[in-house]
Amino acid sequence: MNSLVDTNSFTVRLAGEPAVLVTVDATQGSVPREAGAWMAVFAQEVVGTIGGGQVEFTAIEEARRRLRGAAGEPVRRYALGPSLGQCCGGVVHLRFEPVSAADAARLQQRLARPLAPVALFGGGHVGRAIVAALAPLPFELTWIDSRDEIFPAELPSNVHCEHSDPVQAAVGDLAAGASVLVMSFSHAEDLDVVAACLARQRQRGDLALIGLIGSRAKWASFRHRLAERGFTEAELAQVTCPIGLPGIAGKEPAVIAASVAAQLLQRRGQPAP
Repeated sequence: MNSLVDTNSFTVRLAGEPAVLVTVDATQGSVPREAGAWMAVFAQEVVGTIGGGQVEFTAIEEARRRLRGAAGEPVRRYALGPSLGQCCGGVVHLRFEPVSAADAARLQQRLARPLAPVALFGGGHVGRAIVAALAPLPFELTWIDSRDEIFPAELPSNVHCEHSDPVQAAVGDLAAGASVLVMSFSHAEDLDVVAACLARQRQRGDLALIGLIGSRAKWASFRHRLAERGFTEAELAQVTCPIGLPGIAGKEPAVIAASVAAQLLQRRGQPAP
């Protein structure tokens, strides 16, 4: 699906000029984008994408023809073969829908994607990089820190901030199915947040991921302390440390953020363990 940024940009621009909304209505075989993907074609600009290539170029031309008043069937079939200059081999059915400012609120609701909940504990360099990495992705991010002054003034639209002191008190109110990323400024806070997550898992079992930033040595120390608090080996096995996809080297905040974002996308939609 298209990004939250695309949807907001489309509906804001639509307030000033009409467009043709082009949506992938159905697909057969190998195609660039899935059903539901869309682009909004304005007289001079295009927001979003249906996969690029010749089919998108052709659809933009058709949409602008309709913007100029030409008629056409609501849905057109495009075979992605030699005649179109593409070799995907599949078929896409594209819906062409003239829209205006009167449709903005309806489209904002219709095109909104389901967002997977993520809770990020920590407002440091890596935390900020993760916020930036997740901004255009299908996640609803709750950003939590015990320091109220740590959050920037401007935030992506899918991020909201929460001051919690003690920081682990916020764990109980997280959305069911949330993926939790723990990277506060303090190892003591990290330990308390992980313990609160494990306690919630014991009671509800509804967190999709408990991810802890740090080295294997840090996790070995945490395992010992958490075991002393009464957590079993099976419970401790629910913690992922270090976070991110294995095999991605580099400790720069942006590299870690890219790895974590990829891990969240890989796990998105999976049931809680």
